[in-house]
Amino acid sequence: MSLRFDCADPAGRARGLEQAAGAIKRGELVVLPTDTVYGVGADAFTHDAVAALRDAKGRGRDLPVPVLVGSPRTLDGLALGLTQHTRDLVAAFWPGALTVVCREQPSLSWDLGDTRGTVAVRMPLHPVAIELLVATGPMAVSSANRSGEPPATTADEAEQQLGEAVSVYLDGGSCADAVPSTILDVTGEVPVVLRLGAVPLDQLREVVPSIPDPG
Repeated sequence: MSLRFDCADPAGRARGLEQAAGAIKRGELVVLPTDTVYGVGADAFTHDAVAALRDAKGRGRDLPVPVLVGSPRTLDGLALGLTQHTRDLVAAFWPGALTVVCREQPSLSWDLGDTRGTVAVRMPLHPVAIELLVATGPMAVSSANRSGEPPATTADEAEQQLGEAVSVYLDGGSCADAVPSTILDVTGEVPVVLRLGAVPLDQLREVVPSIPDPG
């Protein structure tokens, strides 16, 4: 049976975060609010948990699961060869709606899907998400919906789609901004836009003027 907690209530939030952190450590799934849409998350380093996340969404290995972190400092432990451009972008937009696709550290024991040696990482601008991530460490998190269905912007929508596959639902109310994150490939010397989202191109170019137009 799934548990659900109202994070607008301080006692509910505290209890919910405790239960969610415990569920993640047991290899179970949790739905959490972010600054874009609701996400469904698992411990990034527990292979069976990430596989369960893909199964809950009906998503194949060809779409690797992104990773959310609770601190910019965590990025150095997950990614290899970070450029100064990348560090400047992270300093400007984290926490926030910017996802960076980096070369992954080869020593990491995880299975996020067919990553081809990369990992997509973001630090969300949401207090509940950050508090959970600080407690659990990096989480594999994808939008809280079945593949092909609209992303969930409320806990109700997430629960309707994912049901009992998720152990804990953290209800943070409606998402303030349902626009997805902007995704940048930062594996080369010049960042490349893979998807324009909540962070517009002109703001990116204020930090790295050489970013080309999206293809």
